[in-house]
Amino acid sequence: MNDTEALWSGPQHASRRLVLLHGWGADADDLLDLGELLVGPHQQLVALRAPLPHPAGTGRQWYDLQQDGWPQLPGALVDLRRRLQDLHQSLPLNNTVLLGFSQGAAMALHSAAGTAPGGDGPAAEPLPVAGVVACSGYPHPGWQPAAHAGDTPEGHRDLQVLLTHGEQDPVVPHGASVELERLLLQAGATVELLSFSGGHTIDPDLFAAMRTFIERCWR
Repeated sequence: MNDTEALWSGPQHASRRLVLLHGWGADADDLLDLGELLVGPHQQLVALRAPLPHPAGTGRQWYDLQQDGWPQLPGALVDLRRRLQDLHQSLPLNNTVLLGFSQGAAMALHSAAGTAPGGDGPAAEPLPVAGVVACSGYPHPGWQPAAHAGDTPEGHRDLQVLLTHGEQDPVVPHGASVELERLLLQAGATVELLSFSGGHTIDPDLFAAMRTFIERCWR
């Protein structure tokens, strides 16, 4: 993965990795400061850059939210899974936590949890990540997460997910994370939803809880 696709921070040969997926119209550097607060200097951060330019002319997007039916979404999911599997070559995904905001959160969850057979789009197995932090995220239309039925041969536990969402979010309604919680629990994932009084943001009052969750996933 070249420097135009991602920003890297922390030691080159760390044993744990936090992968950051930014929101619509942002760029790879958007979540780096948060990542450094959550994992400290001894773990590796990789901030992925979305593949497409934002229609406003600045920032990036995983797919164009303004196109009816989001036709770029299937290709974006294939591309993200490829990039995460490439990262697996240097550090196993079961030592990796994903953290996404808004569109990045939707992409992180869809990729990590996979897609059940018969759901909207081709079936895809879950990725064996240690956990996912999804802030102000939403489920893609028709998405059904793949079932998480115990340990895999790689020693991967059921998917661990932390959702955070502002109750006054004017961009992505709070109910989107409530629906994510329902879908993921139904699929057998372990899910916690932390709501806060606020809008479309990541609440600093939840940083301690996010840090605890990430450490628990790595243990």
